[in-house]
Amino acid sequence: MATLEETLRTHINKLVHPLKEEEELKLALKAKLTKKELKLLQAWADEADLGALKMKLKLDETRYEVLSAKLIKKLNQEKTKQAICL
Repeated sequence: MATLEETLRTHINKLVHPLKEEEELKLALKAKLTKKELKLLQAWADEADLGALKMKLKLDETRYEVLSAKLIKKLNQEKTKQAICL
């Protein structure tokens, strides 16, 4: 099972500073991401069943791909990086 920090490091292209502690990280992400994006990110971190997640969030394959792309794009924005780093 991956951690949230490991998952973020996987999806962020260039991370210069260390990430905040887990609880602070979650609060910062909650402020920057939509509820669906946050649930998707947490599911990736938990290595959850994506099929069940898609059903729960009512996403078809296309909407899942769009949401994933938006999430990764947001994670790579400078404002988001500043919010989640020390």
